[in-house]
This record gives sequence, C-alpha cells and structure tokens, in this order.
Amino acid sequence: MHKDRYHVLGVMSGTSLDGIDIAELDFSVSEKNEWTFKIIKAETIPYPDSWRRILKEAVYFSEGRLKTLNEEYTLYLSECISVFIKRHDIADLDAVCSHGHTILHRPEAGITLQIGNLPKLATLIGETVICDFRVQDVALGGQGAPLVPVGDQLLFNEYDYCLNLGGFANCSYGNDGTRIAYDICGVNIVLNHYATHLGKAYDHAGDLAASGILDIHLLSKLNALPFYDKTPPKSLGLEWVQENVFPVLKNSGQSTLNILRTYTEHIAIQLSRQFREHSSVFITGGGAYHDFLISRLKAISNMEIILPEKAIIEYKEALIFGLLGILKLRGEVNCLSSVTGAERDHSTGVIFHK
Repeated sequence: MHKDRYHVLGVMSGTSLDGIDIAELDFSVSEKNEWTFKIIKAETIPYPDSWRRILKEAVYFSEGRLKTLNEEYTLYLSECISVFIKRHDIADLDAVCSHGHTILHRPEAGITLQIGNLPKLATLIGETVICDFRVQDVALGGQGAPLVPVGDQLLFNEYDYCLNLGGFANCSYGNDGTRIAYDICGVNIVLNHYATHLGKAYDHAGDLAASGILDIHLLSKLNALPFYDKTPPKSLGLEWVQENVFPVLKNSGQSTLNILRTYTEHIAIQLSRQFREHSSVFITGGGAYHDFLISRLKAISNMEIILPEKAIIEYKEALIFGLLGILKLRGEVNCLSSVTGAERDHSTGVIFHK
C-alpha cells in the first residue's frame, strides 16, 4: 500500500504496566521519503489491578495457561481499542498497529512472546491489524528489540541520541550512516515495583527517591552487573530483572526509600555512560517525569537534555509502532540488523485483515 498519507492507530503496552497507550495518528511521506506526523488523539487506558497482577505473574505460567491468557488478553485489548475508536468517532483507518504486551523475552533461547497479537483481533475491532513485530527478528537471530530506532531515524534524526525511559531504558543513535540501539538498564520496571511497597503506583517526580539515602556498597554491586559490559546489540526483559536486580536489592537489607534513592543513582550512572559530552539527548517515556532522576543525570553528565511536548513524551512508542505498521504495509524495512543483530534488515510484523 503506497500512498503519501496514512491514518492509523498505534497501540503499545509496556513492561512498566502503566496501561495500554492508544494514539490516533496521521503520517505523511514526501517523494524524498521524509516523514512527518501528527498525534491527533491519544490516551492511556490504565490496567485494573486484576490485569496488572496477572501480567506480572504471567512469566511463570505454563504453556497452556499462556495460550488461554493470550486469548483473554486479545479480547480485552480489542475492547479497549474499540472503545477508543467509538469514543473519538474515528473512521477510515488504514490500520491498527499494535505491539501487544511482552510476557516472555529470551532471545538468546529463541523465545519472545507478545500476547494480544492473535488474528481474531482484526475481526473483533473490524480493522486491518499489523502486529507481532518481534518474532520474525528473533527467528532471524536478532534480539527482537529494540524496534523503535527505525522511527528515531525517520522522525527524530536531528538529535544525537534518542533515549526512552520506560520499563527499561533504551537509546538509539546514528553512527556513520548506521543506526545503533540497545537496552541500557531497568527503569520503571524496578522503580514502580518498590513504589508499590509504599502504597504508590509510581514515584511521582522522584520525590520518594530524593528522600532516601544513597548506599554506596549497593550502588557498586548494581553497577557491576555483567550485562553492562556486553556490547550491543543487547536487550533486556523482566526475567533479567527478576534474576539479577531484585535479588541484589532484596539482599541489601536497605529500606525501600534507600533502595529507590540508590537505584535511581544507578540508572543515572548507566545512562551517563552512553552519551558523548556536549551531545543532544532527546528523552521520552514515563521516566522523563522523574525530576530527581533527570536532575541526577544532569549533575553527573555534560550534555543537552531535550524534553519534548507531553504527547510525544507519553506516546512516542505508540507513535512509532504506528509507523512500523505503515512501513510493513508498504513492504519497506522496519527492523534494522545493526540494532537487533539479526542476519539482515527486514520488514517485520504480521498483517491480519478484518
């Protein structure tokens, strides 16, 4: 489907379990293959506690239970998308481009699972659906992540680095005409977990972390995790956090506030190690609102930090999955081997017709 304008929905559910991001998007492409976009409407549909609990525990489910969960989540996702379409009176969509929700991600074992990507999603919402963007890349020997860098390259290439602070931190940048990208460390997947210990869904503005005391010994242990010495491509999943981060934090014997303070410092240090001095860093994702983290990053690094408008901070990933779906419709590359380590660049995703 080649034309110069597209009207799609981008749908994203991240590992931080904030909810389902849905964005109505308008994209235009010039004859020189220059893309522009507009976020028309966007909202996050929060997960009820029941779904948040299930999605946290699903990594431990049996194969049969995961199959049932996939069916149930696809139905739930279809209801959320349908309500969004009806509430905003949206018509004439080219496609709904959906990431689904990651349950398993062990690319070294050839495993990645995003639920909500079943063919029935297209039937239930009555729209063409492009989804399941990670499986093909893993089959080609890639990490299946991160996928956003193609969008960084096409939509935000005026910045030296694009940094997303979601469940995990990941960044991308151009290097002699090649896009490089990788996961850096856990962010909200850890911070939100400990905020719930204090009765909060998340650490608003980083106020909790700011009130804690830094544990230098714990900080050293975190910074010594072997993942940080690996060279890209590399990616992270919930399993890595459960096996490598949570045990270190739990065994520290520190209070929740001190853990939040120390882990926030750890994030800032790991982020600062990624960027050249005096470079411009474009930051999006929920972590962009963690004022204490941003202040620590500024304090220990020497770079220009750019925080865009609220819609882009909150919905950049939904925006880019909308673009990835369009590129799939056009039969164009939307996944870069330089980013994921796959054997070749390719056009990933599956198209389900209504």
